[in-house]
Amino acid sequence: MSEVLKKAEVLIEALPYIQQFNRKVIVVKYGGSAMSNVELQKNVIKDVTLLKLVGFKPIIVHGGGKEISRWVSITGKEAEFVGGLRVTDRETMEIAEMVLGKVNKDLVNMVQELKVNAVGISGKDGGLLQATKKYHDGQDIGFVGEVSQVNPKILWDLLEKDFLPIVSPVGYDEGFQTYNINADDAACAIAKAMGADKLVFLTDIEGLYRDIQDKSSFISRITVSAAEELISDGVIGGGMLPKLSNCTNAIRNGVNRVHILDGRSPHSLLLEIFTKEGIGTAIINDQDESSFTI
Repeated sequence: MSEVLKKAEVLIEALPYIQQFNRKVIVVKYGGSAMSNVELQKNVIKDVTLLKLVGFKPIIVHGGGKEISRWVSITGKEAEFVGGLRVTDRETMEIAEMVLGKVNKDLVNMVQELKVNAVGISGKDGGLLQATKKYHDGQDIGFVGEVSQVNPKILWDLLEKDFLPIVSPVGYDEGFQTYNINADDAACAIAKAMGADKLVFLTDIEGLYRDIQDKSSFISRITVSAAEELISDGVIGGGMLPKLSNCTNAIRNGVNRVHILDGRSPHSLLLEIFTKEGIGTAIINDQDESSFTI
């Protein structure tokens, strides 16, 4: 009986969060090690599907970097990165688009197995993601794109028809040249264009630390101004720097809250959204600090 009561308490605790975010758009960026095996993938998909079934309007934006690297190596090429960005020649671009397309449809299948309708699209569909060529410190890194414009109409249409959109981060420029787009950048741009209430990054670490070597320095929540100070003071570095910059940029451009979670932890998405304590790092507007609840 006590176990049954515990389950009831969990449901009651989740109720105000379900009420608050009913019919709200939440963009989930899914990639990294959370995609490394089928079991982890199914956990994430179950979480997102549950969000949809309780009234959220989720959108998944996925990566596929590890799988792209695997296929690049199969062809005899060696993956090359500059500043965390994949150097993408024409052949690598074709491999990336092929692999991302397969990942996209695999995720669609997982959602459909749970009896929820999903539609997989790329940023090329409906002109969703328009891009310009991206350089790294002036260096040409090939067909790597930077989002220049988002046309969210196709996403709104899918949401209104009760579909769960799953987006592959590929776009094109004005001349219809295809570009590979960093999934974090794509998710941030889509969240801003959709006026998302939440943007969630499923990553390979628990959240944000003042000192990555000191687990006691974990930050469970932080205002956007404080996060920008960490960036300007050089406290945040490595792969977390562009991710945190995307987070603060999203907040400054209309996204209500941004969450950084460990996608390898089972059901981290649900624990962050539906419990008082949360499990990752929440980045909030400065004015929300005094009334922060979720």
